[in-house]
Amino acid sequence: MSIKVNYPVIFPALIFSACLLFSCKEKNEQSADPTEKVCISDSMQKIIHIDSAVMSTVGDELKLSGEISFSDSKVIKVYPFSSGKVIQVKVSLGDKVTKGDPLAVIKSADVAGNYSDISSSGNDVAITKRQMDNTESLYQNGIASEREFAEAKQNYQKAVNNAAKLQAQISINGGGHTTADGNYIVTAPESGYIVEKKINEGAFIRNDNAENMFTIGDISEVWVNANVYESDVARVKEGYAANVTTLAYQDKIFPGVIDKVNQLLEPDTKVMKVRVKLKNDGLLLKPEMFANVIIKNKEGVQAISIPKTGIISEDGKNYVVVFEDKCNLKVKEVEILKTVEDKTYLKSGLVAGEKIITANQLLLFRALTEK
Repeated sequence: MSIKVNYPVIFPALIFSACLLFSCKEKNEQSADPTEKVCISDSMQKIIHIDSAVMSTVGDELKLSGEISFSDSKVIKVYPFSSGKVIQVKVSLGDKVTKGDPLAVIKSADVAGNYSDISSSGNDVAITKRQMDNTESLYQNGIASEREFAEAKQNYQKAVNNAAKLQAQISINGGGHTTADGNYIVTAPESGYIVEKKINEGAFIRNDNAENMFTIGDISEVWVNANVYESDVARVKEGYAANVTTLAYQDKIFPGVIDKVNQLLEPDTKVMKVRVKLKNDGLLLKPEMFANVIIKNKEGVQAISIPKTGIISEDGKNYVVVFEDKCNLKVKEVEILKTVEDKTYLKSGLVAGEKIITANQLLLFRALTEK
């Protein structure tokens, strides 16, 4: 068999070393025995590596592109509780806040009116309490009727309920941080980062304003929204593992998992969205970063696999050097199914258990194919 190998030219020194490594007999080319076997010398044995072909489940990889975003379950929007003028904004975009930290101070006529009302309600409670106590004393002495005493108690309870209602309203409006002059302090409901800020000092907030003032996000866990083309839809399922890389950290891999697959294709782009959830240790990943996603899964198909380093490619064909013993070597052509990471899966050419040489096999390949 004669196969031309398109590898760099082997210098005479390398040819000489090949003769030493293969235990060649000292014969010139004219007197060489065509039946002579190629053997692996002790020197050659030290620099080769032998692996076995094994039957294994075919791995699959799908490369996607996407964008990092906040986890919706970790994002809180802060809305105004009443109208008023923004007196002070205490945070900026990107600031880290802890639950309870002040975000802004708003001067509100509504809050001032609530304090006025609660002051009046306090007076009502005191007055109705005295009336109830007096009526109770008169009732005990037989002067007031039971109905009058019941009415006095009812009036007192109404005043107490009204005062409690106003106090609850003040507490809701300012989260418990209001002042009698009408200021209320907007505080952070949870810890996180200010990812959205829609108010500035001097702005006026109207009663019919439906927009949030701030958005607070916790980026200890983030999502990657990735695009899957129609041809790859069947290759993506919930629960598949994913490795995420970014331009900012090209040498770092962030492991995640697909936790949601959208069942509809976007009409304009014809892509399906999948969501990858991953931990953001060290808070390295930032929203709106571009991300590359490699989806890993097992198809369930069985095939012979070998280390990809065992493949010798030549003239559009692929070969391996099969090892049976030191003087029993042969070249086999194989058909590749796919290569995933460091494994090559074969359609044909080898059976499970066959041994192949996966390091420094080129010299053996040359010797075997040029006999």
